[in-house]
Amino acid sequence: MIVYDLSCSAGHRFEGWFGSSADFDDQRARGLLACPHCGSAEVGKAPMAPAVPAKGNARQEVLPPQGSQAVSNTPMPAEVRNALAALARAQAEALKNSTWVGEKFAEETRKMHYGEREEAPIHGQASLAEAKALIEEGVPVAPLPFPVAPPEKLN
Repeated sequence: MIVYDLSCSAGHRFEGWFGSSADFDDQRARGLLACPHCGSAEVGKAPMAPAVPAKGNARQEVLPPQGSQAVSNTPMPAEVRNALAALARAQAEALKNSTWVGEKFAEETRKMHYGEREEAPIHGQASLAEAKALIEEGVPVAPLPFPVAPPEKLN
């Protein structure tokens, strides 16, 4: 089967399927073709792009499902890699003088905020609900850009 893009004298575009090029010419000569939009019998082939299949070894772009996060398996650009490395170094430097308080992070941060404990740099774990509650109370907290392993889990 051959698929042609067709158009009528009024400019309507539509598709036509034919057994061969000769079949199209025969149907056109006998007046069997008509525009499905306006009924015009003045129908001809419209310009169309050829359907060229991709080579078997050609790379195909696969789009993620709508609403999902796109993940790339291509190399990370050098600028991004350098920026992430600098951010990781800055976090490591900041944590050198910070004490791990683990799951007591929300409790210890509140104590410092309300003057029940001496202020000092700390880091630990907090649930999303705990973090939101701290922010709503006006307690200054911020997430770390990179995950931190508890000291007991380090090699």
